[in-house]
Amino acid sequence: MPASVVELLGGAEAKLWRSLVQTAKAAGLVDIGVCEAAALQPARAVLSQRKSAGLAGSMQFTYRNPGRSSTPQRALPGARSVVVGAWAYHRRPAEVPGALSGRVASYAWTDHYAKLRCALEAVADRLRADGWQARVHSDDNSLVDRNVAFNAGLGWYGKNANLLLPGQGSWFVLGAVVTDAALAPTGPPLVDGCGPCVSCIDACPTGAIIAPGVVDARRCLAWLVQGPGEIPVKFRDAVGDRLYGCDDCQDVCPPNLRSGAVEVEAEAEADPWVQIRFVLLATDEELLARVGRWYIAKRDPNVVRRTAVVILGNTGDPTDPEVRELIGGALGHPSGLVRSHAVWAARKLGLHDSLVALDGETAPEVLAELNR
Repeated sequence: MPASVVELLGGAEAKLWRSLVQTAKAAGLVDIGVCEAAALQPARAVLSQRKSAGLAGSMQFTYRNPGRSSTPQRALPGARSVVVGAWAYHRRPAEVPGALSGRVASYAWTDHYAKLRCALEAVADRLRADGWQARVHSDDNSLVDRNVAFNAGLGWYGKNANLLLPGQGSWFVLGAVVTDAALAPTGPPLVDGCGPCVSCIDACPTGAIIAPGVVDARRCLAWLVQGPGEIPVKFRDAVGDRLYGCDDCQDVCPPNLRSGAVEVEAEAEADPWVQIRFVLLATDEELLARVGRWYIAKRDPNVVRRTAVVILGNTGDPTDPEVRELIGGALGHPSGLVRSHAVWAARKLGLHDSLVALDGETAPEVLAELNR
């Protein structure tokens, strides 16, 4: 936080703020800021407009109720300030474990949000110790995290709609502590730091960034591989080996590539790759025990299996007995969602003979795939 901001604070308030900064840093947050707990009118308008335009697709999150997620007072009646924190998650590149593995976006290698919430709770506890109300909100649909972080001056909006912190890039998860304590804002918001750069737009595999700062969720692989229902056929090739999430627009972002970007050593529990065999053969309980921290539409393990089958079609060797075994198993899976994607994968691999297993098929989604 700029020293000039501290100088504007009264003695008690300055002491509290310094204590909050020390608490945040000790808890692992790499940056912290404050904005007023006023309604986020621009965010509300943008969410409503894009939802009406269909750009949210089936995504919910803060789109579910823009009036709620853009009103800090709904998160805590009587709120006066929002303290925003950033937790770094960038990892060193992970070695590919071999064939038939699904790639996981780095923000989901481990439960970064759990660590972020613990750090924010430490900040909230410090506020409560002085008699203030404080509630932690992060990744829970109740607040547009990026907007309050932007208002607090932590960073600027990149063309891929991520928030970029000066000198550190976008490898962060964000969260907030909404409080009735009156703290001086640390803004103003930062001006655009991207300039003419369009690396993220050019790198998007499906052209999902349709304008600077505007992402069409119906095309975004990060959403398509975790959302409900079928993955649109026109995007299945682009899925490649992605089992969960997509880092492409961040991987090419110049601030993320510079040496000043935050880089965190891989932790023991980091899980950057998941074997396709495990996904397709594990029980529901086993699969959710491994990946249950992810957002999975309707908590349906078959959403993950469906994506794994697409990866199998994209990366499998049709002469490999294991690939043929897994395709055969997917074609016989109880879920029509899994079977329909297995039809696509079998055809892509040239394993047309395996489709005889579907003689007598009645599931509409599988029949539609067979007749495509």
